[in-house]
Order: sequence, then C-alpha cells, then structure tokens
Amino acid sequence: MSVKSCENLEKSQVKLTIEVGAEEFEKAVNKAYLQMRGKMNVPGFRPGKAPRKIIEGMYGAEVFYEEAVNIVLPDAYEAAVQEQKLEVVGYPQVELESCGKDGVVFQCTVAVYPEVTLGQYKGLEAPRAEVKVMAADVNARLKEMAERNSRLVSVEREAQNGDTAVIDFEGKKDGVPFDGGKGESYPLELGSGSFIPGFEEQIVGMKAGEEKDIDVTFPEDYQAEELAGQPVVFSIKLHEVKAKDMPELDDEFAKDVSEFDTLEELKADLRKKEEESREASAKQAFENNLMELVAENMECDIPEAMVENQARRVGDDYKMQVQSQGMRFADYLQMTGMKEADLLDSAKEPALRQLRGSLALEAIIKAEGIEATEEEVDAEMQKMADQYGLSLEDVKKYLRSADVEEQIKREKALKLVVDSASVKVAE
Repeated sequence: MSVKSCENLEKSQVKLTIEVGAEEFEKAVNKAYLQMRGKMNVPGFRPGKAPRKIIEGMYGAEVFYEEAVNIVLPDAYEAAVQEQKLEVVGYPQVELESCGKDGVVFQCTVAVYPEVTLGQYKGLEAPRAEVKVMAADVNARLKEMAERNSRLVSVEREAQNGDTAVIDFEGKKDGVPFDGGKGESYPLELGSGSFIPGFEEQIVGMKAGEEKDIDVTFPEDYQAEELAGQPVVFSIKLHEVKAKDMPELDDEFAKDVSEFDTLEELKADLRKKEEESREASAKQAFENNLMELVAENMECDIPEAMVENQARRVGDDYKMQVQSQGMRFADYLQMTGMKEADLLDSAKEPALRQLRGSLALEAIIKAEGIEATEEEVDAEMQKMADQYGLSLEDVKKYLRSADVEEQIKREKALKLVVDSASVKVAE
C-alpha cells in the first residue's frame, strides 16, 4: 500500500488516493477465489474444485476483482490514515479509480477532526441573572407539594380544566375506526394537552354518564400520515369526573411531607433550596453565555459528519428522558405527532453548539498547557466514590482515569474563562 496523495478539502475533509500494488492485489484476488469458488458452477468439476484459471477463462479475468477490492480496501485505508496521522470522523466515501492486474487505486474522502483557531477567550463580558426568591415563589413550590400529595375524588358536577375525566373514546375517519383511536376507562387530565388540539376542550362541561360526538382535526405534521391534517369524529362516553382534593397548608402538612415540624420551617427550607437552585442555574447560564462568545470568536470548520453524530447522541439522550418517565418513545411520537427524523433535525442546532463549545475548551487546554495531576484525578474519583457509597477501587474499575483527567482539564479551562470575565450590567 502507498498513499499517492493526501488533499485537504473544505469542511474539514481529506481526500486520500491510495494504491495497492500488483503483488498485494494478486494475493487478494487469490483469497477472493478461495472464498467464492464453492458458489460457482463449472461443468466437469465438483463445487469448489474448479481451478482458478478455468473459472477466469469462463467468466473473465475480472471475476474476482470486486471481492478482492473489498478484501484489500479496509486494511489499506486504515494504514493510510495511520501513515498520514489523520483523526477521522465517520466513514469514508470510496471511489474506485482503477483496477487490474497491475493493482488497484481508489480514493477515500473522509471528514477529519477540525482545526481550531482561537479568538478572544479571556476578559469577556456576559450577562448574569440576579438571583431573587420572592414569597410567591415559595408559595408556588408549596402548591406543587400539595398537588403531589393530593388525591382524586369523584365530584357530581360538570368537568372543568384540571379535573381528570374517565372516558371511553373511539375515533372514526369517514365513519371507519382507525388504529390507536380507541380507549376504555381512560383517565384524561383536562388541560394537560396530552391529546390532539380541540379534544380536551370539548370534554369540559360534560357530566358523568353523558355521551357525545366531538369533531377534531389532526395536526398537519401528525406522525401517522393517513391521519395528518384529516378531520375525524370521536364518540365519547364520560364515566366519572374526578377533582383534586388538596391538603391544608399547615403544620400538619409540613410534618406529613418533610422532616420539619412547622410550616414556617418548611417554607424557610424551600426558600433556601430555591435560592441554591437558581444560583446554580444563573452560574451555568453565565458560563454558557461566555462559552458562546468564545465559540463565536474562534474559527473552526466543523464537518457535517460530526454534527450528525452529535445530533444522534442528543436524540438518544432525549429518548432516554422520555422513557425514564415511563412512556414508550413510539407512544410519545404518536402523541406529539412527531417523526424520528424531525427529532434528529431539531437536534442538529444544539448539537452544533455543544461541539463548538467542546472544541473551544479543547483548544484552550492546548493553548494554556492545562494539565491534571494524578492526585487531582484520585481526588475526583474519591469524591465520586463518596457520593455513590463505593470504594475508590470500585470506581477505578468502572471509570477510566483518562476520562476523569479530561474532565478536570475541561473544568480548569472553563474556570479560566469565567475567572477572567466580567458581568455585563443590564441596560
């Protein structure tokens, strides 16, 4: 194998022209013959016993070339990448230039890890939210706790937003039932927006035992194409209306839901936690704003393959979030009218932001010569061990020290940017 040329293209792509010589290609052709001869029928020979020259005489000298190219290409490509010291991203696009008894020449176009030219990353200025927690914020947290500890009770009145309506429903398009359009004794929280627009609103005002047909239209971008944008009729029967029975917000409530004896102590704890949460959010938003500026100031041509790979990771993380809430992702797509391709497209913008921020941090680490000592790595692992109730040895079994080292260096790079920055005063 030899690399005839290595050409840099736009969008952080490289075109390799790779040649495999006659001797090496001949070995691959013979290997292809040994693999394929059992599948070739040659009169006068049992399957797999026909000599190579006989087969080539019948089918042509090139009969084994395609398989031979498939044999030599992976190793030749890998060797070329190593020889040129390329950090490739994704799979190459391969084009055969020539193939014959003298050998084979092919071109591989592949995305490579992009080069980064940093701009200003010290002394930046970005807005930072001022943290304030009002009495209304604490009361909102209390209300959330009360709702989590409420119970549903049957009520003899018309259904209202916020109630849970226990319904049977069956949808029909042009008088014909469609898949997924039927449910029995389904508990639907009115106002939750979990059904298609116009559905829940028409149940408001119904009473237990009442039946009626409602007209709705599926969204234009609904997942099931046969229903997208189509008007349908749902037959509804309301079995029961349930309302939330909220507990009294008093000292007894505080004792039931927390380790505190009084409501005032619970409020004080909620205020403290809300302040800590908002402070953490403000800090992260400030850091994100600064890194957005660092990314804007740098020059970097990120290949599309990197963006697509990162977008898939973003999409996979989102799927896991949905499934962690007890919902099948397929059901989520049907409920929201989304398609998986839509999710991937919507993930590309945040994926690009993540990549630019990550590449910027890597460039800062390199520019500043930032290192992580063995003691720092061990200390970080010990912190994780303490957090999860494990021994340091157990953590080292499941976590690579190189990953921890990289994380520490990134945190140092981010701290360098933050410590040198100033807060922009709001106009």
